[in-house]
Amino acid sequence: MIGLRTRPVALFGAMLTVALVALFPLRLALGAFGLADEGLSAREVTGPVWWGGVNEAHYGNVALGDVSAGLSPIQLFVGRARIDVEGQQGMPNESLHGALSFSRNTAGMDDVTATVPAGDAFAPVPIASIGFDDVSVRFRDGRCERAEGKITANIAATMPQLALPPTLSGNVRCEGGALLVPLTGQAQTESIALTIEADGKYRAVLSVRPTDPTVATGLLAAGFRQVGAGYSLTVAGNF
Repeated sequence: MIGLRTRPVALFGAMLTVALVALFPLRLALGAFGLADEGLSAREVTGPVWWGGVNEAHYGNVALGDVSAGLSPIQLFVGRARIDVEGQQGMPNESLHGALSFSRNTAGMDDVTATVPAGDAFAPVPIASIGFDDVSVRFRDGRCERAEGKITANIAATMPQLALPPTLSGNVRCEGGALLVPLTGQAQTESIALTIEADGKYRAVLSVRPTDPTVATGLLAAGFRQVGAGYSLTVAGNF
């Protein structure tokens, strides 16, 4: 009799637990994972944890737009919290998809493809937007452990003294415990070396080797310094 009585109670308890988890708000889940501390913010977060909406999302000063986000139940079994994200961006053919993943001592992104505006995050280095092509990055205990995929920086025409190419691109990699994004043009006379730490600190170095010697005066006036046969401009900040 005891078994017959307790079985319905246990079943009811299990069903109630599943229902509560299924309806757990995404807003509270994002807070529990500490994503605000990682730089993620939004005007509004709606829906349950398994698939909700994040409206007017930002990562630091970078606008991500409206995205759908949901917790992957499979990854929870291996001790990771993986949040899959999808969203439509500015142009009809521009979309964001990929995932953010966290565990006790790791943080990163998985298979992210997107184009996001850079705003003034790297000013005066003229990066207008950044394109991710299947980019995955993993930090473990504050150090870059794995990085792969291609980044393309779309260059704004804000430096008239330089004839920069419209895009600079390169494959990400780990170097010295940080994420290194080495961006170069086809002519190999312009490059941006972007270094990002686990805590969001970054350093961007724009290097140029102009073929016109008269350009040097304008570059020095714009804050560049001469390095060997070229000139470089360095900015640092925090996302």
